[in-house]
This record gives sequence, C-alpha cells and structure tokens, in this order.
Amino acid sequence: MLKIYNSLTRTKENFVPILPGKIGMYVCGMTVYDYCHLGHARVMVVFDLAKRWLSASGFDVTYVRNITDIDDKIIRRAAENSEPIDALTGRFIRAMDEDAAALGVLKPDLEPRATENVPQMLDLIGQLVKKGVAYQAGNGDVYYAVREFQGYGKLSGKSLDELQAGERVEVDANKRDPLDFVLWKSAKPGEPSWDSPWGKGRPGWHIECSAMSERFLGEHFDIHGGGQDLQFPHHENEIAQSEGAHGHVFVNYWMHNGFVRVDDEKMSKSLGNFFTVREVLARYDAEVVRFFIARAHYRSPLNYSDQHLDDARQSLTRLYTALRDLKVETAVIEWKKDPYAARFQAAMDDDFNTPEAVAVLQNLASELNRTQDALRSGVTLVGQERISLEDSQVQQASLLRSLGGVLGILQRDPEKFLQGGPGATLTDEQVSEQIAARLFARKQKNYAESDRIRAELDEAGVILEDTPGGGTTWRRR
Repeated sequence: MLKIYNSLTRTKENFVPILPGKIGMYVCGMTVYDYCHLGHARVMVVFDLAKRWLSASGFDVTYVRNITDIDDKIIRRAAENSEPIDALTGRFIRAMDEDAAALGVLKPDLEPRATENVPQMLDLIGQLVKKGVAYQAGNGDVYYAVREFQGYGKLSGKSLDELQAGERVEVDANKRDPLDFVLWKSAKPGEPSWDSPWGKGRPGWHIECSAMSERFLGEHFDIHGGGQDLQFPHHENEIAQSEGAHGHVFVNYWMHNGFVRVDDEKMSKSLGNFFTVREVLARYDAEVVRFFIARAHYRSPLNYSDQHLDDARQSLTRLYTALRDLKVETAVIEWKKDPYAARFQAAMDDDFNTPEAVAVLQNLASELNRTQDALRSGVTLVGQERISLEDSQVQQASLLRSLGGVLGILQRDPEKFLQGGPGATLTDEQVSEQIAARLFARKQKNYAESDRIRAELDEAGVILEDTPGGGTTWRRR
C-alpha cells in the first residue's frame, strides 16, 4: 500500500483516496515575473514524479498546478520594464513551459491562472466575511481574522503566540491583530483591479489557491503539495480560509519538498549562488538535471554543485550504456512477478522513495551488463543456452527502459544521449572524422598518431571505446 508522509500529522500514513481509484492533487505553481530557478525545477520534477507514480499505480489522477499572474512582484516588475502586465506574465509562462518540457515534466491536467478565477475568490471571501472570520478594515482591505479560526497553526505546529513572537509580521495599523492577513487589497492608482462588494481591488495571494483548488477539485480533496517554504504562512493560511469557510477538512495529505542548497548554502540572490533553470541547462543535459533531482528523496535538502551534477551524469551514462546497441521497446511491467519491478514498486510506495527506485535501476543495469558480457564472451554458446541468455537480455533491457519511463528517464536513443549534451566543442561530424583518422593511423601502425588523436578527443570531452570487433564507439564525458 502506498504510504505518504503527511506534513499535517508529521507521520507516514497509508494513502486512502476519498473516492476509490481517483485522486485530486493540487500543487502551488509559479509566480510568473521572472525565469524559473532551481527551486521551481525541483517542485515541478518532484510532483511530476508523484503524478507519474500515482498513474502507474492505476489511479485516475487530476493534477492541478496554478499560475499566479497577479501579484505585487508582477506589478512592480512590469512597471520597471514599462510593459503591460499580461505581456510580462505571458512571456514568463512561455519560458516556464519551455523549462518544464526540457526537464521532462508533463503538463498538469489543469493549469488555472489567478486572473481567470477572481469571481471564485470573491465568493470565498464573501463566505468568510459572512461567518465572521474576515473583516473589512478602514483602508478598504479585507483581512482574515486569524484568532477566529481555532485550528490556526496546526500545519506549522506552532501556537498563535509562538507564531506572533517568532515570525516577522508586517506592521499594519489597519489590522485587528498582527497575524491577520489580507484577502482583498483595495485598488491603488495604476494597478489592475476588479469590482467587488468591498470596492475595486485585487485578491491577496493566499486566497488564490483556496479558491482555485476548490473550483477544480472540490471543498475536500486528497493531496496538496508545494515547496517547504510555503508550509507557513501560505499553506497554513489556505487551511484557515477553506476550513473557515466550509467547516470541514480541506486536504487529507500535505506534501512538501525540501529546500535547494548550493554547495551546502541556502540558494539566494544575495549570496550570489542563485541559478535559473536556463543557466543550469546551458551546462548540463536536461535529463541529467532531472535525474539529479530524482536521486534525492523529495523531503530531503537537495544540494546543488558541479560535483553532484557530474556524478549524476556519470550514473545516468552507465544506465544508458547498458542499453546501448539494444533495440528494446517499452514493456508492460509485471510488478509482482519480477523481483526488480517488485523492489521498485515497494520503493515508490514508500513515500515516493526515488533514491531507492534509482538504486533498483542501477542493480538491473549491472545484471544486464553481466548478461551481455556472458553473450560476448560465450562465443561458443549454442542452442537453448544462447537463446535463454538472449531472452534474458531483451527482458532485462525492456524492464530497465520501462521502469526508467516511470521516472521520466531512459526514453531517448542511448546513442543520442551518450553523444549529446550542451557545451560540446566538437560536432558529431568532427568527432567522426577524428575517429576515422585514428582508425587509419592504427591500420598504418602509427600508434603515436592514434594516441595523439585519442588524447585530443579526450581533452574535448569525447571518450573513445574500442570494441572487440575492431570498431570504435564514443560518448561525451
């Protein structure tokens, strides 16, 4: 049975969907005023992996990931750029989609935008005001009265007094309590606004997700996810809004992925260790970056460094090398029959334990390599013994490719992966010319020239591998 670590209860729980066979999953998406960074990449890949596994497990999953396209930062950036807000957000939505596609992230089933769901937000705010847990202040803004909701703090695990003492709360004389947060912001000159019962204005950030998740998944759904940084106050406030309005449980399972660190330091622009997805993909193959993210458990910190990316590239290269020269198709996985598949399933059912699932792929690749070595070395093998080994080779390779597909990896032509990658100084044609020159030198017994060419290619990041038949294959380092 699938187990999920629930941030709300701080325990790993058996997953039981509200409706048998169906799952509603909502994940907080991006605020689109700039390019996606590594933290965004982790959120996208982590919950893509979760969606893939839930689907592979036979669930009918409705995956919703929102887009925040109205926000203080968006308004400020558009003003700085002297461009319309919709032009700014449209540009960065396209960039986000390109980055996600490069990382092998499937499109969510639904991707609602905040600006398209303002009526739903107004309705929810109206319910909160009617129930006495929200109020309009003298400045026209509408606030949520935190102390009117008895469950506030249950996600962060802190009392109201602890939160007030420990959190930096914006000073606002219009609030009844420093912890109260804004639901509706009254219109300011030059800013976009909508009509409302409280005058023209625009929604606060927190109300967006409560309204959009309710619209597309209902008042009560299965899984809500996002980065660890959203646990408080954003997700705490979502619970207060939705449960304050409806009087019942909002979400059954809360999932939060860990922070991204760079060389063991928190990633931030002030430290100068801030990387966009595009900057990373200029140096590393996108599948390597996805694999790097998958090798860490989603709840653990993810430490980005060149060394860790290089190690991920080497590990993924070993998996692709095992599939090299084999023509295999993706097969139907028999989870209970094959021991590798069973181990993979057990790992993923244990709170999406992708590091253990990757270890299964590595073990399977080693087994496939041993089978291929036996076939290559056993040139005298005939009859049933050879047929049995060849069948094992096909089955192992198909299973490796199929299990990799569940994680969104190992679906490319191995040769293209091994010979591809960003930052190459030599084209494929130039490499082929050098290999041909080296083979000619070897035929002429000019081993000094042959060694020189190998060394020159190695310097350019091209690794040559001579085959027993006298040929040469190659891959990029």
